[in-house]
Amino acid sequence: MPRKPEAPAPDSQDPDDLRIASRNLNGRYPWLHPGEQVPYGRVLRAASELKWRPADVVSRLNALGYADIQRASIPWPDSVEPDDAALVVRAERWSYGDPVDVQETVSLRQIVASAAQVNRSPADVARRMTALGYRVGTGARPLPESADPRDIRLILTDRRSYGTWLDWGDEVSAHHVLDVAAQLACSPHIAAKRLVALGLRLPYTPEPGDERLLRYRDTYGDVHGSGWFGRWSAPPVGHVIAVARETGRPQADIVARLCELGLAAPDGNVPDVPEADDFVMLSENLDGRAPWLPRNNVVGLQVRHILRAARVTGRSPVSVAGRLTALGHWLHDDANLPAAVDEADIALLDTVTRSYRDDVHLENVLRSASLTGRSPADVAERLTALGYRLPDEVDYPEIRGALTSG
Repeated sequence: MPRKPEAPAPDSQDPDDLRIASRNLNGRYPWLHPGEQVPYGRVLRAASELKWRPADVVSRLNALGYADIQRASIPWPDSVEPDDAALVVRAERWSYGDPVDVQETVSLRQIVASAAQVNRSPADVARRMTALGYRVGTGARPLPESADPRDIRLILTDRRSYGTWLDWGDEVSAHHVLDVAAQLACSPHIAAKRLVALGLRLPYTPEPGDERLLRYRDTYGDVHGSGWFGRWSAPPVGHVIAVARETGRPQADIVARLCELGLAAPDGNVPDVPEADDFVMLSENLDGRAPWLPRNNVVGLQVRHILRAARVTGRSPVSVAGRLTALGHWLHDDANLPAAVDEADIALLDTVTRSYRDDVHLENVLRSASLTGRSPADVAERLTALGYRLPDEVDYPEIRGALTSG
């Protein structure tokens, strides 16, 4: 296919004429082709940048030989604003400054991207583009009157290549809400309300109580960053019963709502009526408050947590393990619980970095011995009694080493 000949430069050397006739409005090559239609949005952009009336731009283009100029369904506006140039340029990265087609419905992406660029609200941008002659799609509700630069990321559904974007009236999955909230480190409830305000449809109606249900900063502390449950989160049982106690909502209602919001089912068995000790046993710090004990699907319960819980609640280690098992946790088959709590066992297990799936080697025994002040032989004997595997054929010394820290 033969290449289309390049458009010639205009005969005029007037700087404004050169800008109007250049494709990039910079007074330089490449130039508009006299045989092609000049887009409506390009006229508005030129008027905005030159501070001219759009009708004056049209007159000058006609004088330069550009007769085919696209028009809107309304007369040319009397004036344009400085921000209008940004509003009428396509938001796509590959657009290279191409104008928005006045014959097409303006996309949601165009509205929120332009709003972010000029620091105006989506509602304000939509009103302005309508006044300029564009057709703006809307959802069932008025657009937000507040500016939020995060809107453009809220409607991004696929980050590959140039991205895929939600548009007017699209349905948004609960998982999308959780994903974008995690990316923006904001509340999923706030993200859901904003998406609805932008004219998108959710599979649920955002409720104020969702904030408390989805907040895990109190559950896990600050180590997880954003402070909210994410798409792949399984809420701990302790979180569910704590929210039920705090809000008065039934546990079953909380579980159902969390699933509706896109979360996985709780990581254990939520009791209909919690026992008084459940809050203590399910809390990592054994104080009845978050952070809550998550179910460990790899190595199961830590014996030191069981012993500490037994010490705090007055239950036997077997009773604590039985209750935690009923709540969905599990104890490794090799674990051998003592009949009663021994502070020395707790101190010893605090130094053990191996699980029941791992072998405990000589260096592990020596480390525990140095941290507890016990002899290596005593440490090895006690760990064996608690169910750990010590495969090294070593004669552990009976002599106690110097007590160290760390």
